[in-house]
Amino acid sequence: MSSDATTGFGLVGTLGRDRAEGRSRRREAGWARKAGRVWRMARMGLEAVLAAAALPLLLLSFWHLVAKHHWVSNLILPPPSDVWRTFRDLLADGTIAGNLAISGTRVAKGFAAGGLLGLLLGTALGLSAACRAYLRPTFISLTQVNLLGWIPLLILMFGIDEPLKIAAISWATFLPVTFNTMQGIAGIAPKWFELARVYQVRRRDVICKVAVPAALPSLFTGIRSGLGAAWMSLVLVELVASSEGIGFMVVWGRQLFQLDLVLVAIIVVGAVGLTLDGLLRAVEWRLRRWQGAAA
Repeated sequence: MSSDATTGFGLVGTLGRDRAEGRSRRREAGWARKAGRVWRMARMGLEAVLAAAALPLLLLSFWHLVAKHHWVSNLILPPPSDVWRTFRDLLADGTIAGNLAISGTRVAKGFAAGGLLGLLLGTALGLSAACRAYLRPTFISLTQVNLLGWIPLLILMFGIDEPLKIAAISWATFLPVTFNTMQGIAGIAPKWFELARVYQVRRRDVICKVAVPAALPSLFTGIRSGLGAAWMSLVLVELVASSEGIGFMVVWGRQLFQLDLVLVAIIVVGAVGLTLDGLLRAVEWRLRRWQGAAA
């Protein structure tokens, strides 16, 4: 074999090794970037958790000091240890799980009914300026009345049994979902609808492919607000008329003058509400990422 051929094979081998080393370095750099992103996200998550836990820990410490030094009677403000013991007992015997299941079913039914009606009416109001002109003032005036003001009327219409609770939760959900849906769709740039009319897009496709994606942030704000209102209205209606559920635990504890039971119920209500809001935030974040990637 000639020296030129040998040199050629040597150059090919060197180029092959250089390319392999380059690919290896790029892979290593890619893994380093991914590890860096994961570490930054983990650090940001830890900082967020610590920031969120700072105030509850401070309040818990103050509560412990108040109970330890008897600044307030333990009959009025039980110490954290008693509340924790009551929570463990109620969790072990299934009281919390059973009442949460009942309350969760009520919220699911009321939220589904009120949310669906709110999305439909909000979409109609958002798409039609004439509907907004006729219906918006009346609708806004209705939103100014607290749910507690509607309870007597709802009792006359539905009695004090299960239909009352579902109706109250549906109404509380309906208002914020309708308002935010209307605001989101009405705020869409008119050029998108004009473009849809030029291409003779069907009304259903305009709603599904133009209105809903463009108004997604407002829609999710309405859904989150509606779910929060549904959960708060559930506790209110169970305080007024109920013999079971997480709100009834507050009434039962007050009647027995067991403030540890009342505090356990309040903590459970807050924890569940926070969890539901966090889940919806996560879903909204994923949908917005998908929307940004599609754009």
